[in-house]
Amino acid sequence: MHRLSVSLPAFSFKLTLAAIAFVLALGPARAADPVVVASKIDTEGALLSNIIAHALQARGLSIERRLQLGPTNILRSAILAGQIDIYPEYTGNGALFFHQESDPVWKNAARGYDRVKALDGARNGLVWLQPAPANNTWVIAVRRDIAIGRHCLDDFARYVNDGGRIRLAASAEFVETPSALPAFEQTYGFHLGGGQLLTLSGGNTAATMRAAAEGVSGVNAAMAYGTDGELAAFGLDALCDDRGAQIVYAPAPVVRAAVLQPHPEIQAALDPVFASLTLETLQRLNAEIAVTGEDAGSVAAEYLKSAKLLP
Repeated sequence: MHRLSVSLPAFSFKLTLAAIAFVLALGPARAADPVVVASKIDTEGALLSNIIAHALQARGLSIERRLQLGPTNILRSAILAGQIDIYPEYTGNGALFFHQESDPVWKNAARGYDRVKALDGARNGLVWLQPAPANNTWVIAVRRDIAIGRHCLDDFARYVNDGGRIRLAASAEFVETPSALPAFEQTYGFHLGGGQLLTLSGGNTAATMRAAAEGVSGVNAAMAYGTDGELAAFGLDALCDDRGAQIVYAPAPVVRAAVLQPHPEIQAALDPVFASLTLETLQRLNAEIAVTGEDAGSVAAEYLKSAKLLP
């Protein structure tokens, strides 16, 4: 089952009255309560929050799980209100949280992380811990039988401009949103015309990747997200974005400073874990959940055990 990518590059962060009411209905958190671990309603959110919960429990902390709680606005409201204590978020969403979408700092992994860490720490009492060396942003993925060199967007642009056959399956949003396909085209100097595009309704990357894998209507490339578990399952390679056409969305635990201060073992437990979560690792773990149907909690526990990341 395809994960719901609620932290997408085009996600519009807007707190609604319904979201705030939902958060308040959770009830206030007290200092003596267990550490409340939450997640968004997507596959990767379930994976990462279970990794967080297992890692903290292994350090002897009492944990309460509020997983699959809602989309980004619900989680953001909840942690700001002190109703949850920690959840996995994406650095690139800082551009939305602080209304800085046009600032190029978010296209650099290290600078974007430093910016959101500083802003959230100073304004909201939130601490961003070690981010994973992975990027869950929009990508163009291609079949592995396309001979375009090292499978980066420079090579893709050269292939397109030299008359190579490409047909890309994507959503209308990806095709039309200036920060999506047009940003790739402008940054790398290529253009896909109408005959080179198959526009599918909705934003389901599982559908676009399946179309490329099966060659539906001549499709051999697809809109995807960087850590999609289905990439490997469908035999597709995500093209590397060397020039930074897209905002970087690196996953990282976000924790309330009021909780971290009396429990410094939270950072000691999670920093090495997230440092181990490479792009390829997240793709593989997401695939175990989304493609083969394994339980997210079991996948998280097995990964921590096999990677020797538990004390």
